[in-house]
Amino acid sequence: MTDKPARDPDRIEQLCLEKGLKMTGQRRVIARVLSESDDHPDVEMLHARATAVDPGISIATVYRTVRLFEDENILTRHDFGDGRARYEELPEEHHDHLIDIDSGEVIEFTNEAIEKLQEEVARQLGYRLVDHRLELYGVRLGKPSKSGG
Repeated sequence: MTDKPARDPDRIEQLCLEKGLKMTGQRRVIARVLSESDDHPDVEMLHARATAVDPGISIATVYRTVRLFEDENILTRHDFGDGRARYEELPEEHHDHLIDIDSGEVIEFTNEAIEKLQEEVARQLGYRLVDHRLELYGVRLGKPSKSGG
């Protein structure tokens, strides 16, 4: 995870209100937990964080809420190969991800050379790139991998 400026803890709630979503107390808690997250939590992680604030929030409510937020383009879902859907606020600026396959740490990065290369590859194949996701999977140098590779 890269250092990010402090986020407004009400940002996701405000996005929901701008989109006309009804904000129940439990949705507000889940929105705040997401706004304050500097990682890419899965539903179980979100549920644990939300129930620390409101023990009455069920896991089903968290599932429904993240699906709603995803449908409304407030959240984006990632599958980093660990069998869990992970979430982050739809980023204002594009970034890619490097996933440490031993620790599960997700590192956000941008690299202008990679961006240009992707556009060039698409152009050479006769396309104009309109969107992409890049996920790199690795192990720390000098450390044996649990994956054996």
